[in-house]
This record gives sequence, structure tokens and C-alpha cells, in this order.
Amino acid sequence: MNRYVISQGSTAGDLEPLGMAIHELLNRLPITARSRDNPGIRIEGGAVVDRGYSGPVLEEVLAGNRLLKKTPSSGAYKGVPVVVSPIRDERGYAIGAIGVVDITGIFDLATLMEHQSAILQQVCGKDPCPLPEEQ
Repeated sequence: MNRYVISQGSTAGDLEPLGMAIHELLNRLPITARSRDNPGIRIEGGAVVDRGYSGPVLEEVLAGNRLLKKTPSSGAYKGVPVVVSPIRDERGYAIGAIGVVDITGIFDLATLMEHQSAILQQVCGKDPCPLPEEQ
């Protein structure tokens, strides 16, 4: 019987089959993964685009051993919401991390409302936008 094992020392090659499966399952959303001891992979558009990848949120999840939903301020996904989860061993320790671009966080309603006035000023020249008969 074949056996597939992920460990704290897994390499990018070890993580690739699982990463590709999740990438395809999520309709090819970008996926990143790494083990605790080694850089990992970044998958986009059906292919591994980086086999030495580590991002700031992956590293934060490994250090804190908890799920994070945030927008990184640096790295390949700077400014893009991501969700990253720890991969835990049988004792509950984080031995790796895997993340995906958070399409639910891309259109943050609160942020859109916060910027509504600036958007209207750019589009209409003032806020509120004048009615057609007011122009």
C-alpha cells in the first residue's frame, strides 16, 4: 500500500500533490504551502510557480499555530486577502501551513462603505453625485 506523509520536514515536492489537489478543488484559486522546516510552494493557474516559497502569513500561522484571515502587507500577495491554516501533527503542533486567496474578503463591504465618498468624488466630481437634471 502506498502511503503519503506530511511532516515538519516536508519539502516543496512533498507538498505539491496535496497543494495541486486543493488548487483544482477550489477552481484554481492561488494556493501556498510550506512545512515548518522548509520553504514550500506557490501554485497559480494550474502550475507550481515557486518551489522555494514562504510568505509572511504562512510564517505567522506556523509561529502562532492558529488560522489567520488577513491581508498581508508584504510578499507575493501584498494587499490581497488570504486565509491560512496550520497543518497539525497528532499532538496538535503546527508542522506546516497552507493558504488560499480569500475571495470572500476581496469585496469587504465595510471598506467599500468607508471609501464611498472618495469613489463618488472620483466618478462624479463631487459627493453626492448630482442628478441628471442638476448637471
